[in-house]
Amino acid sequence: MKKIIIVFVALLVFQKWPVINHYFNPPPDYAAVHNGNVILYATATCGYCKKARELMKNNNITYFEYDINKSSEGREQFKKLGGRGVPVLLINGEVVKGYNPSKILALAKKS
Repeated sequence: MKKIIIVFVALLVFQKWPVINHYFNPPPDYAAVHNGNVILYATATCGYCKKARELMKNNNITYFEYDINKSSEGREQFKKLGGRGVPVLLINGEVVKGYNPSKILALAKKS
């Protein structure tokens, strides 16, 4: 009976490891590192990244950008935020995946 319980607990920990790890090792506040509220994770050739840049420029939103193809630090942060495609934005601690103008503007104007 004890073996079954140990196997069950081990399986549960294995399945819930990302949640458990996030609880004990929360991701750092990358925006604080850059003294800004918006960080853009992008690539030079991405059309939606270009649109995100234009959106922020047209709305006077200051941001820090990582080109995830050129910056290993940016690529690591991108992965830790759960990025799979670009653009990914970190706005006031909230992650926006993809080009979503209404959400980007709503979150950026909160600050």
